[in-house]
Amino acid sequence: MPEQSQITVLLADDHAVLRAGLKMLLENQPDMTVIGEAGDGAMALRLTRELAPRVLLLDVSMPGMDGLQALRAIRAAAPECRVLLLTMHEEEAILRQALQAGAAGFVLKKSAENELLAAIRAVARGEAFVDPGMTKVMIEGYLGLPPASDAAEPEVESLTPREIEVLRLVAAGYANREVAEKLVISVRTVETHKARIAERLGVKSRVEWLRYARKNGWLGAE
Repeated sequence: MPEQSQITVLLADDHAVLRAGLKMLLENQPDMTVIGEAGDGAMALRLTRELAPRVLLLDVSMPGMDGLQALRAIRAAAPECRVLLLTMHEEEAILRQALQAGAAGFVLKKSAENELLAAIRAVARGEAFVDPGMTKVMIEGYLGLPPASDAAEPEVESLTPREIEVLRLVAAGYANREVAEKLVISVRTVETHKARIAERLGVKSRVEWLRYARKNGWLGAE
């Protein structure tokens, strides 16, 4: 039995070789345990019910019940399971459907291993994760970003250069720990910067963070 602190992961992909590679990668992480594998959506649904994984890494393109169909069924049958989609697709229609169906995040298959591991840990913590490689259109469309208001907004120029860096990375989908690693600061410092940003700009939700990022052309930037 895996330790309670470990992240239990179910792998669902119709390519056995890819599953084997993913399993080897995850099993080498001290905080992750692969508890099952599925080759199609129907098996992913059955194993999710039986094994109750903390995270389901689900391929979008599978035979029979595809990833989107499986996602809807799994969210209904096991709402506590965090579903992370592994996909090569960046099409707006597919990703919008997945978000509306309850996906916790997206990782592109072309992404580096550290991005995948960061995504699994983020969704296991209850956070959302958007692959930095996703497009500006995806971020705006799938997160329901409303049109920019004509009303006057506080100026981003009121922020310090470091606060702007933090705002940009958070809007791009990075978790606090990842922002800290990129900027070589502590997680507590990141949290302090976020609190100051929220106070100075009056931002109260992720949508508003994204609005400022879009306004300044930061979406999709590293």
